[in-house]
Amino acid sequence: MANKKIRTNKSVGLGGRHRFGIIARLRGYFFAGLLAVAPIGITLWLCWILLKFVDARVTPLIPHAYNPNTYIDPYFPHEIPGVGLIVMIVGLIIIGALTRIFLGRYLVKISENILNKMPVVRSIYSATKQIAETVLKRQSEAFRQVVLFEYPRRGSWAIGFLTGSTKGEVQNLTDDDVVNVFLPTTPNPTSGYLLFIPRRELVPLSMSVEEGIKMIISGGIVTPPDRRSPEQQQIKRIASADGDKPTIGPGSDISEQPLSVNMNAAETPETKDS
Repeated sequence: MANKKIRTNKSVGLGGRHRFGIIARLRGYFFAGLLAVAPIGITLWLCWILLKFVDARVTPLIPHAYNPNTYIDPYFPHEIPGVGLIVMIVGLIIIGALTRIFLGRYLVKISENILNKMPVVRSIYSATKQIAETVLKRQSEAFRQVVLFEYPRRGSWAIGFLTGSTKGEVQNLTDDDVVNVFLPTTPNPTSGYLLFIPRRELVPLSMSVEEGIKMIISGGIVTPPDRRSPEQQQIKRIASADGDKPTIGPGSDISEQPLSVNMNAAETPETKDS
């Protein structure tokens, strides 16, 4: 009877299962709230840090007579957030407009000639200019397509971004049709490695570049869905890993298939002409 009474007290009452059920429910509510608030909070926090970073460097450059903080300081002893960002945007617009006229182009050309005559500065300037033109130009696509390839060994796979066809000395030294692939690191996709990989060893993926970046930043937690048709999902492009035996292309157990049209279409006529 005593044992039966003890079991009954554990199953109901203040110290029984009902208590653990409430704790589990509250814990579920907590994580649900955290999941709802964390993305918004982190986004606002990063935007605020960027805003303060720009204001701290641009606002001191504004003349005292034209600084809005000068006139509100007696009534509101705090700086207006975003003044430096607005001034920077307006300044960039004015500079962009000036570069479209003859005088602006002439001044830019003189400045470039001066920088190109400096031994160390000219290397930094030319590299920065080339990267900026590649990334910021509207008609350019810095990352063209997400691809899958073996790295760093057979049977180990990584995703990267196709940045263009390899040209120059690197391509001329190999018989393969080589392409430029950027392999980003996790969780910071701005750093990584530039790899030159034969086109036949790449497997193009259906996910977008944005989805690929999200997957890399999250460390694989955020996985985009496979948008291919059910028939295409049944087709295997990669053979099982077997030592040093190739898993794709010539020498593998699976016959080589042509790459998707998207990968070839990524090379626009402008890219080929360049």
